[in-house]
Amino acid sequence: MNTRRVLVVGIDGVRFDLLPSLHTPHLDEVAAAGFLGRVEIDAVTPTMSGPCWATVVTGVGVAKHGIWGNRFDGNRLDVFPDFTTRLADEQGLRTLAIGGWTPMFLARDGGPLFTAPSRLAYIAPTADTPEAWEECDESVTAEAAHLLAAGTDLDAGFVYLGAVDETAHFLGCGPEYRSSVETADRRLGDLLAALRRRPARATESWTVIVVTDHGHRDEGGHGGRSEVVRTAWIAACGPDIPPGTVPADLRHADVAAHVYSALGIAPDPHWSLDGTPFTPAVTRPPVHCAGGATGGKL
Repeated sequence: MNTRRVLVVGIDGVRFDLLPSLHTPHLDEVAAAGFLGRVEIDAVTPTMSGPCWATVVTGVGVAKHGIWGNRFDGNRLDVFPDFTTRLADEQGLRTLAIGGWTPMFLARDGGPLFTAPSRLAYIAPTADTPEAWEECDESVTAEAAHLLAAGTDLDAGFVYLGAVDETAHFLGCGPEYRSSVETADRRLGDLLAALRRRPARATESWTVIVVTDHGHRDEGGHGGRSEVVRTAWIAACGPDIPPGTVPADLRHADVAAHVYSALGIAPDPHWSLDGTPFTPAVTRPPVHCAGGATGGKL
């Protein structure tokens, strides 16, 4: 029986409506082996990175986790922790969180969002510019891919890529933004390739979830309720996800719920999760993420 493992890749600020026109073969690979579906951010959640990412990784909404903006002061992460912390603390599993946005990973601005995973890696951008964030994401991807390919004992991990969002804020959603999305997809491909190089790959069954937090206006920026801003998306494939069937009413909180389900963990009712798994937990042979030179079992 294969060991179940989960990788969540968060790519900040990727517009759903632009994906069909972009070259994203690795995201397409995940979608072909499972699904790519629209998420509408609910009316009470600000369309900002802090609240949305908190909902993604805790499995509960803003009223519970208490993060309403990009400062995390007043949060309730001690009661509603992120999945990497809960799995490490309560289940004794090995988890990883890695990225470069300060309040996610450091005790600053009310953070960290990732309180106590088994392994945490913070790689800061050298400046608050699109170019510096691209360099940061490249380093984050290289470090995560190294850990994955080396066979690091890992049950669940979260990798954060922030350059796309930064590019939109500075330059809008024009050619530079579209190029940044395609570069983020290339980095996703590096992570998928690293999974396939793991020494124990033949005995592992991976669920891969790729998710964005919000969209952007054409001129860049978010925080309002326009359709392009309040629309996010989730793509996922794995042994419990039938290819070609998009779950109805996808929500950000479903990501953490599915992480637990994919690992065979029934949530304690006291966790009070707002999300539900993408599909009911069932026993199936592992699916294959199709596609080109990077094709192979995930």
